[in-house]
Amino acid sequence: MNSSLRIVLVGTQHPGNIGSAARAMKTMGLHELHLAKPHRFPHPEATALAAGAADLLEQAVVHANLAEALADCHFVIGTSSRRREVPLPEFSPRQAAEKLLQAGQIGKVALVFGCERTGLENEDLQRCHATVC
Repeated sequence: MNSSLRIVLVGTQHPGNIGSAARAMKTMGLHELHLAKPHRFPHPEATALAAGAADLLEQAVVHANLAEALADCHFVIGTSSRRREVPLPEFSPRQAAEKLLQAGQIGKVALVFGCERTGLENEDLQRCHATVC
């Protein structure tokens, strides 16, 4: 599944968070990081906080928008810290992992995280098939 799962960060404001995400991904055996309209990347702070995962930063793909980042994904789950008005199935973290594993058998899947301050916009969530809260 690791080769089919893409982590997508949207509008990341603090470059250190990109590095921290890369470090967490490396720890979990994930390798595909995509960045949709990051505010500052590449950046020395991202590299410093990657702590051993600089290779993931070097391989990260930067996109102008979320649509580009998800273009070849057939199943996408967006993250949210609160319930939204967007009518999508909502999964627990465990259920979301199971769905991503199942869909990853067929092709590319993505787990999408929004910017630090506001999370994913409703427009971004509408590009997803489900949410995890």
